[in-house]
Amino acid sequence: MTIETLFATRLYRKVLPRTRAFNAELARTCIAISREDRAGQRWSKEHGYTGYTSYASLNDLPLRAPVFADLKKHLDTHVKAFAKTLAFDLAERKLALDSLWINVMEKGGVHTAHIHPHSVISGTYYVAVPKGASAIKFEDPRLAMMMAAPTRKPNAPRASQTFVRIAPTPGTVLLWESWLRHEVPQNAVRGQRISVSFNYA
Repeated sequence: MTIETLFATRLYRKVLPRTRAFNAELARTCIAISREDRAGQRWSKEHGYTGYTSYASLNDLPLRAPVFADLKKHLDTHVKAFAKTLAFDLAERKLALDSLWINVMEKGGVHTAHIHPHSVISGTYYVAVPKGASAIKFEDPRLAMMMAAPTRKPNAPRASQTFVRIAPTPGTVLLWESWLRHEVPQNAVRGQRISVSFNYA
């Protein structure tokens, strides 16, 4: 008998070294932008985002502040490495940063399950994560087709679980293919959970 694992879903995780000063500068910049960005504040309020996101308001962060340009350099390196493990046939093309946005989640904030259409690789860099803050939750992409499949045992191997939660620390880069559905459950702790999300196309 042979049993092999097919159609693996890959998640890239890397904790960058020596990020204390970098994260402090990035956090200050994120908060300063969040206080000035009226359009982002309006969008966040209209869409029930508890906190602030620049998702629908700013698309020039690497030009706006040097710390975001530095972050982009880090991300370019990791996305290139991840794409290689995915065996993409890119020919002479390269994946390029398509969008980059700030997330400042307050207590009670939630980000419902979603995917990132029109992108190839998506991800998040974690700037500040209060102790006990919500983890990111990934969903098995086959879930809608499982029909009568029984639920998995609580101690099922991680690769067989229907949902997987990742509780990142500051300085963590997470990358995944953009079709992978994910969410951030309600944040139950005080303090700002600051992250920068992005898409490569």
